Amino acid sequence: MTGVLGCSCGCCGCGCRPFFRRFISTKEEQEMLEEYSDQLKKELAGAAERIQELKGK
Repeated sequence: MTGVLGCSCGCCGCGCRPFFRRFISTKEEQEMLEEYSDQLKKELAGAAERIQELKGK
């Protein structure tokens, strides 16, 4: 199914976007924040590693 004039943004109810829950439990929010924190730590470690590589050149 396509939306108005072939719209595929999901704003017109075409269904192209995945379902997004507006309300999550406290436990789910905590888990999401912990995962986000882990990803940020990995990103920071990768950036620090790359900085060291560039300094060595």
